[in-house]
Amino acid sequence: MSAAHTVPHTRILMGLVGGAVVGCVVNALVHDGTIPKKVIDDLLEYLIRPVGQVFMNLLFMAIIPLVFASLAVGVTKLGGTANVGRIGFKTITYFLVTTACAAAIGITLVNAVRPGDQLPDAQKEELRAKYAGDPTKPGEKKEQFGINTFVNVVPKNPLESFMKKDMLAVIFTSLVVGIALTRMDPEKARLMVDLLEGVNQIADFILRMAMALAPYAVFCLIFATTAELGYEILKALAAFVFTVLGGLAIHLFVVLPLLVKFLGGMSPIEFFRRSRGTMVTAFSTSSSSATLPTAMKCAEEELGVPARVSRFVLPLSASMNHNGTALFESVTVLFLAQVFGVDLSLGQQLIVLVLCILTATGMAGVPGGSLPLIGMILVTATDGRVAAGAIAIVLGVDRILDMCRTMVNVTADLTTAVFVAKSEPNDPEPASPGT
Repeated sequence: MSAAHTVPHTRILMGLVGGAVVGCVVNALVHDGTIPKKVIDDLLEYLIRPVGQVFMNLLFMAIIPLVFASLAVGVTKLGGTANVGRIGFKTITYFLVTTACAAAIGITLVNAVRPGDQLPDAQKEELRAKYAGDPTKPGEKKEQFGINTFVNVVPKNPLESFMKKDMLAVIFTSLVVGIALTRMDPEKARLMVDLLEGVNQIADFILRMAMALAPYAVFCLIFATTAELGYEILKALAAFVFTVLGGLAIHLFVVLPLLVKFLGGMSPIEFFRRSRGTMVTAFSTSSSSATLPTAMKCAEEELGVPARVSRFVLPLSASMNHNGTALFESVTVLFLAQVFGVDLSLGQQLIVLVLCILTATGMAGVPGGSLPLIGMILVTATDGRVAAGAIAIVLGVDRILDMCRTMVNVTADLTTAVFVAKSEPNDPEPASPGT
């Protein structure tokens, strides 16, 4: 999904393992009295947590302008000639359907497995004391999920919504701006589109700065968590990881093959055989954008997709089609809610589903871009009962999951190209070996 491949994954994994091991050892030594608890508390307060907090602040620093600019620019990409409009409509519809399937799989699995319940109640209380939000100020009534949730999607003051990090309102505003730009005179709209793309590049730079700190921040974050909670948090994280991997496997090996077979008219076995090089590239780079040249070559030379289709669909897919990311976001939000003992109603889970679809579809591939988004979705879904900073709990295991979900993202991109090529009546039927 992201361009986090600029940071060697081995360093991040070493930070994860090192922080977990050292944290668990310190936790055991504190409990048996070998190390005074005051020493560790001071170490966490004055050194370990500040490093992690700087990392978190950098992630959240750019996320609202990033969401706004990415979604608005993404909408403008659908404008153009009738031919582009037709192909664009089919492409975006396919994006939304497959992304919705992925997010629904994630929500279903996390409700069935409930990995957050692996953490004992005592540790949950510690986490609540550390990360829980403060949704209601004195004398203020917190509005619950209902009809006003949908009314407030249309903000009276967009700037106020940006300040409050109201994700639904921010997304709605960005979609309106994007649609308006497609209706404007191209010369006049170009200036605004260039500005939004510049905002994206600035946000990308800030997030790359954050990812440069990732190996050290991951060590500090996982060390702080395990030093306080012990190995029990690792059991919950392991259940979380296997839930995400299980969901990704279902989407990759069940949903996408069915779509390839029935919508693309191609043998799933042949599709995977001819796409395996691109899938490995996506896994190793963790970047849909970096994999784009390989994906286009694979689509045209191996899957028989016409160049005019692949060269429109795949660049759009690389920036807007993130099935694996949507699944990861949905599992992570519900997992963190479970960890904090917050039960989400059906309506709140539907909000999670919609936000995961929209953010995964609109987000550009930037380093760590999905992490602060998850924090914003978490705050919205839990009515502020869990703070956005709670994503620190899963940051340590994000790297390996990023590699896996990017592979799912890119594979879904290729299935999109196969589907669109098959559905285009004016092109010869794609050479789909094994049909």
